[in-house]
Amino acid sequence: MSRRHPIIAVTGSSGAGTTTTGRSFSRIFASEGIQAAMVSGDSFHRYNREQMTRLAAKGQFGERNHFALAANHIDKLEALFYDYGHTGSGQFRRYVHDEDKDLIDAGHKPGTFTSWAALPSDTDLLFYEGLHGGVTSESYNIAQYVDLLIGVVPIVNLEWIQKINRDTHQRGYSQDAVVKTIINRMDDYVHDIVPQFSQTHVNFQRIPLVDTSNPFVVRDVPTEDESLVVIRFRELSSVDFPYLLRMIDGSRVSRYDTLVIPGTKLSLAMDLIMRPMVLDLMAHKPFA
Repeated sequence: MSRRHPIIAVTGSSGAGTTTTGRSFSRIFASEGIQAAMVSGDSFHRYNREQMTRLAAKGQFGERNHFALAANHIDKLEALFYDYGHTGSGQFRRYVHDEDKDLIDAGHKPGTFTSWAALPSDTDLLFYEGLHGGVTSESYNIAQYVDLLIGVVPIVNLEWIQKINRDTHQRGYSQDAVVKTIINRMDDYVHDIVPQFSQTHVNFQRIPLVDTSNPFVVRDVPTEDESLVVIRFRELSSVDFPYLLRMIDGSRVSRYDTLVIPGTKLSLAMDLIMRPMVLDLMAHKPFA
């Protein structure tokens, strides 16, 4: 951790809602005039899209292994966090998605990576959103460098429903192929993703209020109106529960460290909870 160069990380599996959380933080940064170095976990995958396809055909890797530490440059991610915490800089790159028009117009092929380069200079903090921001293992301890670690994790049936819906409607996969991917990567999910949620400072877990007992036949993703969000805090000293209960209609405390809110109030709750934490990080930065 670094007072001078703080790091915020949002961790969760693909399709869990980390991107939406990232947008909430971006709004906070913009409104507070905070210059953040934005880094995506996709950029630390070891293999590009074509390589993953070839490996999957051999039964070696495949999409599931984006969860696995071995299929990512975890050493480079840890080096980035270490370097940024000590110097305010570090090496990163970008993964080129199909919708990244700026990178494609610059000549980059979708499914590949840009070259490694230094982060922009003179940033106030590093913001990371991806799969492995809270990893601790026999070889790595990335969580130790993170000043504010956020977990985004729907209950697993809802996560599967969201993935099946996204990959069949937006990416053109068959449902059978998506279900096979879920099964094949379960070991990686259990061993490399789930343990991170014990390292987080705050977890946001979405709970559906409709029947999702068989996620493989559910056609529609439960809406915000059909959901609750369970928010668990690791450290309670800075959490003003009475204030949050007053500000968020329909909220309640279910345990001493847990707030439950309607799904429609997630954006509001994230702002009310995260903004003071971000400002506290900034207030403790030495500017001399």
